[in-house]
Amino acid sequence: MEYVIKNSQLKVSISTEGAQMKSIQNKAGKEFLWQGSKETWEESAPNLFPFVGRLTKETYTLHGKEHHMGIHGFAKLKEFTVLNQKEDCITFILEDDKDTRKQYPFSFQFCVTYKLEENEIIITYKVYNKGNETMYFGLGGHPGFNVPLNEKLTFEDYMIEFENQVEPIQIGMSEDCFVTENNRRFILTEGKYLHLKHNLFDQDAIILQNTGNKVTLKSKKGKEEITVYYPNMNYLGIWHWPKTEVDYICIEPWTSLPARKDVVEELSMKEDLIKLEPNGEYVNPFSVRINF
Repeated sequence: MEYVIKNSQLKVSISTEGAQMKSIQNKAGKEFLWQGSKETWEESAPNLFPFVGRLTKETYTLHGKEHHMGIHGFAKLKEFTVLNQKEDCITFILEDDKDTRKQYPFSFQFCVTYKLEENEIIITYKVYNKGNETMYFGLGGHPGFNVPLNEKLTFEDYMIEFENQVEPIQIGMSEDCFVTENNRRFILTEGKYLHLKHNLFDQDAIILQNTGNKVTLKSKKGKEEITVYYPNMNYLGIWHWPKTEVDYICIEPWTSLPARKDVVEELSMKEDLIKLEPNGEYVNPFSVRINF
C-alpha cells in the first residue's frame, strides 16, 4: 500500500513495503525519483537495515554463532506499519518477528519518518533496542534520482558537487563488492566536482568517506538540482546498474561498510557498526532537497 504526504511544493509517495519512497514530484507533477526497471534496478529508494552491502557467503557470526542475511539487510523486503500520519509527515515502523529473528537475533523497533519542509524531505531513522543484549547494526539510504533532471539534457551534462576543501577517500572494493585494503584518494575535478559518465560504474558502486556533509546533483546547463545532506553518515555510495546506460544515479549515505573480502564478519567486532545498549535509542536524519 502507498501513502502520500504533500505540501505547497512537493508530493511524496511511500510504500509500506520497506517504507520506501516511490515518487517525488513537484507541484507541476515533474518526477524526480527513479521509477524502477525490470531490466536493471527495480527499486526506487530502499532503506538499508540492519546491514549495508553484502556479507561474505551471506553469513555473519554473533558471539561465534552463524547467521544468514542477504544484501542490504531485510528491512527493504518487509511490510511496515504506519505509526502516525499528518498531511506533510508520516512515520513507518518495523518490529522484529519470527522471520527477522532467524536472520538477526535481536528485538528491535526500526522507524522511518518522512517530513516535508518546503522543498526538502527530511528522512529520520530511529532504532530502539527492545532486548537485553547490546545490538549491532548499520543503516543507510539508497535513493535513485532521475538523470537527466531536464529532458533537454543528457546524463553526461550532470555532475555531483562536493563541499569545498573535502578530500574524499575511495574505499577499496573487490570485483564482487567486498571491502579490501586498497583505499586511495579520490580526485575531484577542480577539487569539488565528479562529472557523471556511465562507465564510472562499470566496477559497481563508488564508495567514499571524508565527503563532508552534503553533495549536490546538478548541471551547469539546467536549474534543477538535488542536494543530499547527511551530517551523521560516515560513508557515501554513488551507483547505477553496472555496464549500462541508465537514466538515474543513486546517492547513498551509509553509516557502515559491507563485509571484508573473504571474511565472515563477527558482528560484535565490526568496528563501523552502531552499538546500541538495551533500552537504548538511536536517531539519524538525512535529507533530500529538490531545487527546481
